[in-house]
Amino acid sequence: MESATPKAISYPPSQSQIFPLQNLNFSRMFPIKIQFLSDPSSLRLVSVHSHNPQLDSVKMDHTASGSGSGSEIDSHLHEVGLPSSAIDFLTLCHRLKSTKRKGWLNHGIRGPESIADHMYRMALMALIVDDLPGVNRERCIKIAIVHDIAEAIVGDITPSDGVPKEVKSRLEQSALDEMCMVLGGGMRAEEIKELWLEYENNSSLEANLIKDFDKVEMILQALEYETEHGKILDEFFLSTAGN
Repeated sequence: MESATPKAISYPPSQSQIFPLQNLNFSRMFPIKIQFLSDPSSLRLVSVHSHNPQLDSVKMDHTASGSGSGSEIDSHLHEVGLPSSAIDFLTLCHRLKSTKRKGWLNHGIRGPESIADHMYRMALMALIVDDLPGVNRERCIKIAIVHDIAEAIVGDITPSDGVPKEVKSRLEQSALDEMCMVLGGGMRAEEIKELWLEYENNSSLEANLIKDFDKVEMILQALEYETEHGKILDEFFLSTAGN
């Protein structure tokens, strides 16, 4: 069967171009152009182009071809240039998905959770917790999402590393500043900084609650790993005693 021909689609698309995934107006979120295979039966993302007006001749392009029946796709990098600040930032944040939490690695847990896994479940905790007087649920969710974001650069620094708390905080602050520069500054970058500092300084009811969730999530994960791997992980329970 002849392979479907890639077709560039600008956002927002016309009615004739709309497939389910294309209902998302990506241009309102990021300065990019999306390209899909034109055959709806084999819909897949094949290209991402930066549309940042501040960058000239900028493109990050992946081109793929495949049969209409959804058979194996041969893809290759067609052209790579400097991506937009938003794409750059998200690519940097990918490290949160790929970096494993060191405490579990140090205790011989195979295939442990990533930093992003940990933050995601904390955000779910903030989403489902009962309403508390004076606590902004939406802000709790945001703090949970960004509280370990600097670890995309510095990694997961644990007590076993012997890094003084003030040094760890300074390293993470510098990393956060760098990430916000990658994002291009502006309102969203400032919000991320504000949320992170609020958590770091424990300066609000929301930050205090998320710090509690940080401990609860770790204890829950320790219980799960004890069951799954037959490990004794008392250290993680004892580390939260009295806190």
